[in-house]
Amino acid sequence: MGSELNIYKIAQEAGVSPATVSRVMTKNARVSEEKRARVEAVIRKYDYRPNALAQGLIKTKTNVIGVLAADLVNPYYSSMVENCEKEIIARGYVPMICGTLSNPDLEVEYIQKMFDMRMDAIIIIGGKSDSLVTEPEYADLINRVAESIPVITTGKVEGGECCQVTIDEAEGMNQSMECLIGLGHRRIALIGGVEEMKSTYDKRIRYRSLLRKNGLTYRERYVINSNYSIEGGYQGFEALFQGNKTLPTAVIAINDYSAVGVMRSIKEHGLRIPEDISLISFDNTFIVDTVIPRLSSISYDYEAFGKLLVDTALDKIAGKEVPEVQKVTPTLIIRESVAELKR
Repeated sequence: MGSELNIYKIAQEAGVSPATVSRVMTKNARVSEEKRARVEAVIRKYDYRPNALAQGLIKTKTNVIGVLAADLVNPYYSSMVENCEKEIIARGYVPMICGTLSNPDLEVEYIQKMFDMRMDAIIIIGGKSDSLVTEPEYADLINRVAESIPVITTGKVEGGECCQVTIDEAEGMNQSMECLIGLGHRRIALIGGVEEMKSTYDKRIRYRSLLRKNGLTYRERYVINSNYSIEGGYQGFEALFQGNKTLPTAVIAINDYSAVGVMRSIKEHGLRIPEDISLISFDNTFIVDTVIPRLSSISYDYEAFGKLLVDTALDKIAGKEVPEVQKVTPTLIIRESVAELKR
């Protein structure tokens, strides 16, 4: 009976995930005593002994950490990857960097290839882990990989045995809205993104709650879906302009790329920033200093963010206790694109 077993069957009988079984078998401390006891009881029941090859694969060390990013052209992702790369090298490891071209199928393929190559850990920045609802097949893939390789994501994988190092999106929206409301703005629009993405969903939920908290009217027509590109921002403000007789006095763009498109549309309609419309964006990439006026933007400490991702990966490699979720606190950097409401 023992020879027919594998960690999937043990996990099913013990009522735990395969990754938990793997951690018990490799003496990893990050397992509760109750779960450990259930797994060990099943192992004893069938006198299970993993084969030598399987044990060897679990223990093989390559000194390579995989970094997977959704879009290396986008300055947010390139900044994240650059800082992860620097930290990985500084810690004596070799980075293997892959961009998925925002292609979900390519992401899955690369994760599997990194697993086959026995990376010591995999850091996933964006992609399918950004989805509000996790596909069961994706969670299964992450769990299969996480049985022997630590997986760190900047998003959320429901049912996935991975660690999350993610941005506190609600706090970013708190600071943006506090700034604009403090400057007297009452009609504030939100342009860009789609609610199927968790980061966008979190921003919109907090935006709506802050309007309510401050006694301001929520206008559904002030919340515009568009993609995360410059063109998406442009089309977003065009839709806002065409769909509203009363324009907002302030706009929050989903990212710096989107904000550039918003700025172009605003200017084409003969409006001025910030005299007519104040503008805040997210990500604080190099783009903010390339436009006039310079963009106010929610900033992340990319160096600290990258270090935390790599630290988490290395702690997992060492079998240390690691929080399941760690949040990076953003900061609003105010520049010339916002002003006090004069009318």
